[in-house]
Amino acid sequence: MSPGQGAAARIKDQVDDLGVLISILPKPLSSWLSKHPQLQELNEIVLDLGYLPEVRFSDSSEVVEVCNEVTLVDINDVVQKLGTFNTDNRAGIERTLHRISAIRNREGKIIGLTCRVGRAVVGTIEIIRDIIESGKNVMFVGPPGIGKTTKLREVARVLSDEFHKRVMVVDTSNEIAGDGDIPHAGIGSARRIQVPSPDKQHAVMIEAVENHMPQVIIVDEIGTEEEAQAARTIAQRGVQLVATAHGHNLENLMKNPTLSDLVGGIQSVILGDEEAKIRGTQKTVLERKLPPTFECLIEIQERDIFAIYSDVAKAVDKALRGNWISPEIRHRQDDGTVIIESGSHPLSSKDNLEDLFLEKSEVDRKNDPEKMTLIYVFGVPINGILATISAMGISARITDAIEDADFVLTTKAKVKTRAKINQMLKGKSTPLHILRNATEPVIQKFLRDYFHVPDELDSLVQEALEEIRFLCNKANKSGHSQDASARSAYLRRVQHQEAEALGCHSMSVGEEPNRRVRVYAKG
Repeated sequence: MSPGQGAAARIKDQVDDLGVLISILPKPLSSWLSKHPQLQELNEIVLDLGYLPEVRFSDSSEVVEVCNEVTLVDINDVVQKLGTFNTDNRAGIERTLHRISAIRNREGKIIGLTCRVGRAVVGTIEIIRDIIESGKNVMFVGPPGIGKTTKLREVARVLSDEFHKRVMVVDTSNEIAGDGDIPHAGIGSARRIQVPSPDKQHAVMIEAVENHMPQVIIVDEIGTEEEAQAARTIAQRGVQLVATAHGHNLENLMKNPTLSDLVGGIQSVILGDEEAKIRGTQKTVLERKLPPTFECLIEIQERDIFAIYSDVAKAVDKALRGNWISPEIRHRQDDGTVIIESGSHPLSSKDNLEDLFLEKSEVDRKNDPEKMTLIYVFGVPINGILATISAMGISARITDAIEDADFVLTTKAKVKTRAKINQMLKGKSTPLHILRNATEPVIQKFLRDYFHVPDELDSLVQEALEEIRFLCNKANKSGHSQDASARSAYLRRVQHQEAEALGCHSMSVGEEPNRRVRVYAKG
C-alpha cells in the first residue's frame, strides 16, 4: 500500500465526518440532506432565525423549502451538540474538520449558524508536490472557500508521514486539524499546537519554534503585522514555513501595508538623473526593501488551477518597475493530466491572469515570440504601454533587448539630438516610431492604429462593466453568487477588475466558449 493510500484508509476509518455534521442538524433538514444527490459536493449549511435553511454546494445553493423556518429551539439544539465557541465565534465537532460559526444579536444570543464542511483530501497537492518537497517557504493565497486550508492539511501529512520531517501545525480556531485535543488524521503524524484566540497566533508561532524544535511550521491565515513579523522570524531561523495569507494574489499583498513585508516590503527611493532617464520614470520610485519571507507564492485561481511565482523577489522587483511577469500556470484537467505553462511575457499590474486561460490556440499565439510583436521603448513610460497593451488585448510585449525588437518607440523630445538613438540603432534595420509626446491618449492612438484595434471594443467593454456592476449589486443584496454572460478572456479580465474595485470576490467558471465570471457578495 502506498503512503497516500494508507493515509486515505486512516482518514476514512476514523469517522464518517459528513455524517456526523448532518446528524446534529434539525431532523427534517438532516433527512433531506442525507438523500441529496450532491451530498458529496456540500460546502455549507446556513441556519438563520426566521428563514428557511439554505445549503450551498460547489457550484450552486438551494433553499430547503421542505423544512420549516428556523427557530431558536433548532439553533439551540445544534449549539448544545457542539464544542465551546471561542472568542471569534467559532466552534467545532470533536475529531472532525467541520467549522460552525455563530451570528449573535445585541444581547449575545446566537440567532444564526454557518456550518462549513471540512474535508481531508488526499492527493490535493500532487500538482505542486515538487515545490513543497523543495524546502522553500511557500505561501498560498486565493479567495475564501477555494481550498487553501485543505492544501495546508495535506502538506502537513505529506511532509510528516512521507518525508518524516518534524512538522508543527499552528492551529487557530482548530481549522486545520479539527476540534478537540486529538488532531484529525488528515494532518498525518504532524503535531498540532492550538491557539487560544486569534490575537495570540503570532505568539504561538514563535513558541512553536522555540519550544518544539520543528523542521516545518504550518500556519493558516497570516493577517496582522505581528504575524508577518513572526513569519519572518521563523524563516530566518532556517525552519520551512508553509502558510496562507489574506489576499487573492501577489498584487494584493504588495498593496497591503500590513502584509507587504511577507513579499519583501516596499520603500520609496530617489534615483539619480541618469538612472531615471534610462528607466523612463520619475526620480522617486518604489523598490523592494528586504528579501521576501516567502520564496514561492502560489495563487489558487480555481481548485485545480495554480499560478506560481517561484521567485517572489524577482516578481516583486519587476512589478515595481511596471513590468509584471506572468507566473507559471499549472492546470489539472478532469482526466488527471496536468498542463504546465511557463511564465514569460510581462503583464500590466491590472491583469487578472485570465488571459493565461484562453483556448490553447490563443495561448500558443501569445507565448510564441515569432507571433508576438516585441517593442523596445526609449523615453516612453513602460506603465502606459503595458496598460494599453492589456486593455486592448494586443499580442505584444516589451523587450529589454533592442536586437529582438520589431520596432523602437520613442518621443520627439528624445530625438532632438539623435546621437543616442543612432548609437542604439547602429547596424540595425529596426523601424523607429516617434510619438508627439508620451501621454496616454497618444500612446493609445498609436497602438490602436498600428495593431488595427476595432473601435467597437469600447462598447463591448462598457457593456461588460455595466453587467458586472449590476451583478455585484444583486449579489450584495441577495447574498447569493451571480453569473455573468459568457465573454472573451479580455472582457472577463475587465469584469474581474471591476468586481475587485467594488469589493466583491470573483472567479471564472465553465469551459470555453461558455466561460464566464461569477461574483460573490462582499465579505
